Amino acid sequence: MKVTGLETFIVGNPPPGWGGRYFIFVKLTTSNGITGIGEVYGASFGPEVMVHGVRDVFQRFVEGMDPFHIEALWRKVYGSGYTLRPDVTLMGVLSGIEIALWDIKGKAVGKPVYELLGGKVHERLRSYTYIYPNLAKRQDDSIYHSAEQSAERAADYVGMGFTAVKFDPAAPFSAFDPRQPSLETVERCTRFVRLIREAVGTKADLLFGTHGQFTASGAIRLAKRLEPYDPLWFEEPTPPEKPEEMALVARATSIPIATGERLTTKYEFARVLETRAASILQMALGRVGGLLEAKKIAAMAETYYAQIAPHLYCGPVEGAANVQLAAATPNFLILESIETWSGFHAKILKKPMRWEEGYVIPSTEPGLGVEIDEEVARSHPYTGTQLHFEMDNEPVP
Repeated sequence: MKVTGLETFIVGNPPPGWGGRYFIFVKLTTSNGITGIGEVYGASFGPEVMVHGVRDVFQRFVEGMDPFHIEALWRKVYGSGYTLRPDVTLMGVLSGIEIALWDIKGKAVGKPVYELLGGKVHERLRSYTYIYPNLAKRQDDSIYHSAEQSAERAADYVGMGFTAVKFDPAAPFSAFDPRQPSLETVERCTRFVRLIREAVGTKADLLFGTHGQFTASGAIRLAKRLEPYDPLWFEEPTPPEKPEEMALVARATSIPIATGERLTTKYEFARVLETRAASILQMALGRVGGLLEAKKIAAMAETYYAQIAPHLYCGPVEGAANVQLAAATPNFLILESIETWSGFHAKILKKPMRWEEGYVIPSTEPGLGVEIDEEVARSHPYTGTQLHFEMDNEPVP
């Protein structure tokens, strides 16, 4: 069995657009007709550039390969072009291809991917959602700036079965960060945490999100204000490029630090663990280097008593890969969901993800357990020019 074919899909994510502006799916086909699907999470360039990267890597290294030989492929791609260092764009390309290869492997042997990663550890996976507007109640994006609306919505999610919610009232974030939080920002964040804690009580954990906006000293100031409300984590309080600074925050607060959305490969995560910058690792499977690389990172984390919480700001194929990893990982903590995997995240799949009362139930079907509806994918092309996720290009006062 050899890999013989490649097809890519750039799918526009229609309103409300939760999970990003578009999804990049990679479909591989073998000589005996087995297909595998993967997803690329690349935000540094537009999707057409990422697709060209997928084609280039496919032609150089993937076409004609045995789909079971993932370890050898990983080394070849990682070191291509005389690099041998973490490259977030190249690793995004490799991640999508690698996930598709695991899908093929699982289908070839008739097993879910988690059974090939050590076997199922968890029968169900605790999940959380970001606090999104309640469209049925005609809430809009103002919820992201309203502690009162967010608290009401958090209570809705608890009623649905969620035991954790995430929110990030410290925005905006800028290409000129890190910075000190303003007193207004500190007060707004404190109000969010206080009102949401009052709304959910002890029925749900609070996941306080940031996007690396702050200096270490600024993050410590903010964390001190949030500590009385006992959040489960303080996410990416400083930029991802220097974990030594994030470690200063970790040592100065009782709130666990979570990070990893923007990191790639075992090498970058090793620095996080070695410096004790975070105890919760949030690898994004479509960027980190794929499933096998994420499994290695999870194993490293075990030795530091750190846990994993796979990140999802992407489509449901990356989400399905997250599920396969989490199901086979002893030190799994919690999984990010886009609400209950409904809406377009369900429409783009032939069979939606299974979510029940706050938990994702891993599929028992071979491979990733999901198949994209290619007719839906082709009928929703992305026609914009924006990146998947963009920062402000001016300093924030």
